[in-house]
Amino acid sequence: MDNEARPLPYEGVWRFTAPAVDASVPQARHAVRDLLLRQGVPVADEVVQGLLLIVSELVTNAVRHAAVLSPMLAVEVAVGAEWVRVSVEDSHPYRPTALETDHGRTGGRGLLLVREITTEAGGACDVAHTASGGKVIWAALPLKPLLPPPAPSL
Repeated sequence: MDNEARPLPYEGVWRFTAPAVDASVPQARHAVRDLLLRQGVPVADEVVQGLLLIVSELVTNAVRHAAVLSPMLAVEVAVGAEWVRVSVEDSHPYRPTALETDHGRTGGRGLLLVREITTEAGGACDVAHTASGGKVIWAALPLKPLLPPPAPSL
């Protein structure tokens, strides 16, 4: 039997819904962390920290900006052999764009932070419309962080 055809024990897709309220932010973060631990996903600690920050930002955005039209949101975690992808889906049709950094603002930098964390980890992120007219924002990160550049030789 071909080993490549069989998924690894930690591979899979998990989805849960939550109300679009502030309490869902830490609940989603804890649920994702617990899922990764329970499944035994071999993910580097710094990747987990980045992933949990991304979950916090995406759920916070859904709560702050979509709750009026989307009283529920969905969080999905997909784990492959070498990557993990988190996404947050809501029913609001507005497709956000990462705002330019404005140091005078106290908010509005969440998607920039998501993009920064994702890029630094060597991953990808995007926003897509759903068939029901809402949107899903996702970020995929490699399970292992990018290797730091070699130190210059003397």
